[in-house]
Amino acid sequence: MLALAFDGVLALGLLAVAWQALHSADLFRAVISFMVFGVLMAVAWVRLQAPDIALAEAAISAGITGALLLSALGRLPSGGPRPPLRVGWQEVLVWGPLGALFVLALGITAVRLPAPGLGHEVHEALARAGAENPVTAVLMNIRALDTLLEVTILLLAVVVGWSFRSSVSAAAARVPSPALPALARLVFPVFLLAAGYLLWAGTHAPGGAFPAGAVIAAGGVLLLLAGAAPALENGPPLRWALASGVLAFLLVALGVMLAGQSFFSYPPAHARGLIAALEVAISLAIGFMLIALYVGGEPALRRRRWS
Repeated sequence: MLALAFDGVLALGLLAVAWQALHSADLFRAVISFMVFGVLMAVAWVRLQAPDIALAEAAISAGITGALLLSALGRLPSGGPRPPLRVGWQEVLVWGPLGALFVLALGITAVRLPAPGLGHEVHEALARAGAENPVTAVLMNIRALDTLLEVTILLLAVVVGWSFRSSVSAAAARVPSPALPALARLVFPVFLLAAGYLLWAGTHAPGGAFPAGAVIAAGGVLLLLAGAAPALENGPPLRWALASGVLAFLLVALGVMLAGQSFFSYPPAHARGLIAALEVAISLAIGFMLIALYVGGEPALRRRRWS
């Protein structure tokens, strides 16, 4: 009974915070409401016994995406609060029944789906997939092509962001705080340690490359706020780091094809090692891509120093 009451309060809280994020007249309050919504969604995924999704939701939605929105908000011209969005009875009469119909259709579809889904098939494939965690096995082996496309889309988002603004100084993100550099030096190793743990745990427990990359990005954003601008100089190292995830996927896929396997069909004897290498490359790529998105444009080119 207590668990049911908690779930009800959580559902109402999600609706209330979502409404606040969409209809708040203050953009800063809307962004904070969105970040709170991400935290509540992570709790909801935990209640649904999906800890992997909860980790990604907390790190990416509530953390990095909130930082991106705050960064974009800081670049907007200053002005008064926007007028609140007023919903008339005509909109309620139109969108209310449509929303109820959509929820009803989702409920009917969920009821008609087979109860275990594809869980049985996935667990049967774990012995040769190279990972004990079914989520990692699906993302890095069984449906590796889908993960490649996701990382490629994120890389394209960075390219599009760079096309809008060039020669952006990473030092512009610095916050004038005398205590922040010392805090960054103290906390950044903890971010790296947490990312390493998530990578290690991802093969047999909730974790993996996506949460690890988000943690790396959070540490990188902290360094930028502390004034560590040289960490994001535009040059070959940064570009290779951004493309490392896509390149690692393509190298592994083409390598197994040259070895006589089909595309993204890992040999069972080498699947664990290939997945570990992929997760390291993808976590680094995701971390750098999220940091690059936070900067808001293409960093200034690194100047060569001639001796």
